[in-house]
Amino acid sequence: MDGNKKVIFSGIQPSGDLTIGNYLGALKNWAALQDQYDSYYCVVDLHALTVRQDPAELRARTLKNIAIYVASGLDPKKNTLFIQSHVPAHSEASWLLSCFCYMGELSRMTQFKDKSQKVGESVSSALFTYPVLMAADILLYNTDLVPVGSDQKQHIELARDLAIRFNNLYSPTFTIPEPYIGDTGARIMDLQEPDKKMSKSADNPNAYVLIMDPPDVIRRKISRAVTDDLGVVKYNESQPGISNLISILSTIAGKKPEDIEKEYDGIGYAKFKSDVAEALVEELQPLQNIVKQLLDDKPYMESIYKSGAEKASYVANKTLRKMQKKLGLIPR
Repeated sequence: MDGNKKVIFSGIQPSGDLTIGNYLGALKNWAALQDQYDSYYCVVDLHALTVRQDPAELRARTLKNIAIYVASGLDPKKNTLFIQSHVPAHSEASWLLSCFCYMGELSRMTQFKDKSQKVGESVSSALFTYPVLMAADILLYNTDLVPVGSDQKQHIELARDLAIRFNNLYSPTFTIPEPYIGDTGARIMDLQEPDKKMSKSADNPNAYVLIMDPPDVIRRKISRAVTDDLGVVKYNESQPGISNLISILSTIAGKKPEDIEKEYDGIGYAKFKSDVAEALVEELQPLQNIVKQLLDDKPYMESIYKSGAEKASYVANKTLRKMQKKLGLIPR
């Protein structure tokens, strides 16, 4: 931990296999930031429990996520990589913060409103309160920046509100976090409905490309991606499908969208789609090989998440003790 560096925190749920949206929109950006920040990245397995999970699959995906973090370029020596449930301070701090969070604040959360409308009264209370746990995740590490997609900014606002409320009541305790939204790859869209963000929970398997998809599957899904009848490779609002493919290629190749437009001027969609697919295959195959090697090395994997949990616990417990003392709880 470097006291001169700002702190960055984020995490991904192991509720499904990770997509190229997770990789290009989050993981690739995280790796680029690791020398600039004191970074904490966890697999938020407790958040995944807001919906029913198969226990064996949840354990397997949690380990796979850690392996994908490392394979994506996150050095365990430069970043604190851990599993959320291995740091009990997250659950404890969540309860303490929930005592300062209002029902109205949680009921306004867009994701809760969207999901609760689908399932009605059987919606889990955890789905209602999980933004408080997310706030605890962030605030325990005196986080300065949280890399998130624009759809998560509402949750960062809640974390900020709770931190300010607690600080005002009990003296400065938390750093007030800010969202960090990368310039590139911040929002990879659904391949079949490009007005929606790519999601691993989409019903149509052609809507997303998984990080661990084989090359032939990647090529097939990209070839089936929705485009339009214009036949022109342009990055604009009237061509969301093509713009999404340009965004994917731009993030992988490190090229500006306008440069890709020039490169494919007068060239049809078939060639463009083929090149996007091959760029993805070339990008993902080395990563997939590393993931498989890591998952075969259980002692090394265990050393990563155990060491990460120890580092995270040291910092999180210091913050938790401050919270407990200011609230009047007797120290253990």
